[in-house]
Amino acid sequence: MAALKPPETLQRRADFLRLAAKGRKIARPGFVLQVLRTESQTPLRVGYTATKKLGNAVARNRARRRLREAVRLTLAGENLAGTELVLICRQDTAKLPFPTLCADLRAALAP
Repeated sequence: MAALKPPETLQRRADFLRLAAKGRKIARPGFVLQVLRTESQTPLRVGYTATKKLGNAVARNRARRRLREAVRLTLAGENLAGTELVLICRQDTAKLPFPTLCADLRAALAP
């Protein structure tokens, strides 16, 4: 079985701010998704963020890791060129069953 490669990640603060201003926002129980689709054929890029409201660094990192893995498994093989995503963790990100988290992500990205 081939390894599922994770998408490129957003690194710069300016990219996160651009998505917050121009992107479409979709709220789910486990996360808030910001989506910006462009006409370019650049590969999918994804950013992850968790505020200190979630708890200490261990809790924030756990929530980000769960979202990162859900994206890797859910978006593998999808043709999302020209799309940028930001996933914002919520309190329930660490508590929701993992299949539910993946299903919510799939539903949020459906056209």
